[in-house]
Amino acid sequence: MTVPGRRRRYTPRRWDPFAGFPGFDDLFDQMNRMLSSAFPDVAKISVNSWSPPVDIQETDNEYLIEADLPGVRPDDVTIDLQGRELRIGGEYGTAEQEESEQQRLRRTGRFDYRLTLPGEVSSESCTADLEHGVLRLRLPKVAPSVRRRIPVHTRPQIDQLPSGAAPSATE
Repeated sequence: MTVPGRRRRYTPRRWDPFAGFPGFDDLFDQMNRMLSSAFPDVAKISVNSWSPPVDIQETDNEYLIEADLPGVRPDDVTIDLQGRELRIGGEYGTAEQEESEQQRLRRTGRFDYRLTLPGEVSSESCTADLEHGVLRLRLPKVAPSVRRRIPVHTRPQIDQLPSGAAPSATE
């Protein structure tokens, strides 16, 4: 009886869909440069940037927004409201690293959250509280304009009054 010989197994190579396009890397770099020049703010967003989890609730009178910002001090939070655009940003953790520290496991860096509100907000009445790691924003809505009919009155013209007659108080 003969022992079957070992068959050579096929070792699959990793498939690269862009291997047939030699200039693809150059094209990718060109697109990256073009988008960076067209949208310069996108380049400022770093890998260390983080967006906090946010809950948004709309009532009849206001928008209520809650963002989880554990370990963030109130001085490190900035809230900007321009028209209907809301931006919550800031820093979390400390960027300082002590010499005796061997390994850093806690997150540090910047956070950024942007939102377009569905309606206008009264910016003078907005409040923000940061307590127990939760940022609570109350953004009162602008009172909707109510249609109101304005009655039209007529007044007698002075030149139409008889000479020497004064307009009466009842008119």
